[in-house]
Amino acid sequence: MSNLNEVKNEYLHMLKDNIIPFWLKNGLDKKHGGYYTALDRKGSLIETDKSVWFQGRFAWVLSTLYADFEKKQEYLDAAKSGIDFLEKYCFDKSGDGRMYFRVTEDGKPIIKRLRYYYSETFCLVAMAAYSRASGDKSYAKKAREILDNIDRYQKEGLLIPKFDAGNRPTIAFGPPMIMLATVQELRKADPENKDYYNKYIDNLLSNIQLFLYEDKKAVLEQCNPDGTLQDHFEGRLLNPGHAIESSWFILRESIERGHDEKLKALGLKIFDWMWEWGWDKEYGGIIQYMDVLGKPKSEYHHDMKFWWPQTEAAIAALYCYYFTKDDKYLEKHDMVKEYTKKFIDTEYGEWYGYLHRDGRISTDLKGNMYKGPFHIPRMYMKCVEIIDAINAK
Repeated sequence: MSNLNEVKNEYLHMLKDNIIPFWLKNGLDKKHGGYYTALDRKGSLIETDKSVWFQGRFAWVLSTLYADFEKKQEYLDAAKSGIDFLEKYCFDKSGDGRMYFRVTEDGKPIIKRLRYYYSETFCLVAMAAYSRASGDKSYAKKAREILDNIDRYQKEGLLIPKFDAGNRPTIAFGPPMIMLATVQELRKADPENKDYYNKYIDNLLSNIQLFLYEDKKAVLEQCNPDGTLQDHFEGRLLNPGHAIESSWFILRESIERGHDEKLKALGLKIFDWMWEWGWDKEYGGIIQYMDVLGKPKSEYHHDMKFWWPQTEAAIAALYCYYFTKDDKYLEKHDMVKEYTKKFIDTEYGEWYGYLHRDGRISTDLKGNMYKGPFHIPRMYMKCVEIIDAINAK
């Protein structure tokens, strides 16, 4: 098994000397502000449109890096560039105030998704983290206003459901899972209102538990409002990486609540269940999709290995080891760590994002509208944080 202090040093090196420099060099838009993410293997721009998600995500990464790891002015300045771009261009100020999904490099709207509020959640965590990094509490206030707007969208029915609510009422796992991590970040920036955020999170945790399908020891991606299975393509679909990601959000909440035993048990259960579903015993790595009833998978990329489920599994396995000191979790972390070597580009830096099931590279781009500087630097930061906590126990 790995020596955790050696792992920590390796992760810090990858974070500070590889991943972050790659994006600061190639992704910063010094003319318009904000960040590009659509880069080829060498870091050259292949699409000038900007992902609104990543204006928030990278601003969160940089702010967190500055606040919790290294007070490097370059990080704070680059974070502010994303924050300013978000405020100036990424809200529909002439319409309903909601955020865009994709804009041109100079901030003109291209796509606005009316079904989701993920642009808002990533903007919220960026504002919260920047508040902590800069010491400017006005950004925590702005983050809280975004949270209140998200609540309003849901109550006023502004979100268009994916399925006809009359014929197939449906709830999805993604929103409460993402909101759990989102509100956790806001609570860190606004500790005076901790009780409010704790109650908010309690409700999210109750919603998350609806998706646990005990019969098959699986976490569903969507289900009926009462938590029962929808025997359709979407209802049977499992996304192991997504569920594993939620497991460490829950374990993190257990720590916040004084090592709450029920949350610890829930987080461990979800990780154990979804590791069994997700780990490819033949080729290694966390697979993209499974069918909970063992029927043919409906998604054409079901057996691929995307970058982000691997990062979430690495974090979650270390959290499980922190709680249990059971070597099986450290071994699982090592398995993931070894597998991620297939993604790392040792010549030009950063990671590839998409592998075929057998580990062959599907495309050598380093970023698009969905892959960019978020999951990978977050993995390195969180794993270092957990290793420090393990050493301090």
